[in-house]
Amino acid sequence: MAPGVSVALCTYNGARYLPDQVRSICTQVPLPLEIVLSDDNSSDDTLAVVRDTLAACGVADRVALRVFSNKPALGVTRNFEQAVGACQHDLIVLCDQDDVWHPGRLARMVAQFEARPDLLLLHTDARLVDDQLASLGSTLFHALEVQPGELAAIAQGEAFDVFLRRNLVTGATTMFRRTLLDAALPFAPEWVHDEWLGAVAAAVGRVDALPEPTIDYRQHASNQIGARRLTLSDKMAKAFAERGDKHVGRLRRAEALLQRLQQLGDRVPARYVASQRAKVAHQRFRAQLPAARFLRLVPILIEAARGRYARFGRGGHAVAQDLFERG
Repeated sequence: MAPGVSVALCTYNGARYLPDQVRSICTQVPLPLEIVLSDDNSSDDTLAVVRDTLAACGVADRVALRVFSNKPALGVTRNFEQAVGACQHDLIVLCDQDDVWHPGRLARMVAQFEARPDLLLLHTDARLVDDQLASLGSTLFHALEVQPGELAAIAQGEAFDVFLRRNLVTGATTMFRRTLLDAALPFAPEWVHDEWLGAVAAAVGRVDALPEPTIDYRQHASNQIGARRLTLSDKMAKAFAERGDKHVGRLRRAEALLQRLQQLGDRVPARYVASQRAKVAHQRFRAQLPAARFLRLVPILIEAARGRYARFGRGGHAVAQDLFERG
């Protein structure tokens, strides 16, 4: 039998966009067996819109709808944690309220899991669209500046090494086996849910990426997490920005993942634990750089010469930030 699919749909005042999203789910083959809707204290008619759209599509008797109404709101990561934890079927799809799935999306992704028993998590590219679903002429992978070498490494089973440098997993494009939750729950509070699922999946199993878009990823003023390719001026502004506590936050994230990998014991290859421990050391180095720029120069050059900026970050981009950030 084909694996059943659960949809983890998280909402907050999403009535404006949900009809498009729910209709795109209703046209999928295979049809999901359930939608777990976790709503974060919406004040509009979000829940009614989902129910009415399922009924209008004629699938309300075939797609079970399970609803959680959070009062007070849980926030994005805990909301998704609740939704995926309640999903009952073999494959779980993360779903945002304002996107639109392409026809054949589930068939394409489910086929990958059927053909590859070792595959634990699969994510894809997405077409970037505006508020009215008009194409913005770009894709998610283009906005993220995803490199062919990164995709090749992921395809060769080296996703953990890729994710040591940066996350490439966007939840709205992601499907994973429910068994991943044995290792991933509870989600570390320092992490965003999709980045956490991607990192843990890469540590305990096989992750892959499809380079073609499978959804329209809507970009609008209310996006909690959006996608836009940075311009040269954006990158310059970022390089000269205030350091603040972002490097401390990244250190806490690296430490949280290391702790989980150690807790998982033999499920995680020893080299991944060693690599994550080295990542923690690198992030601690960055967090502890002195405020004065001239005092950073020599230690940064030494760290770069050791290859750690390239292994654990975006190489020259990260070096430039550490050299020029204020404070």
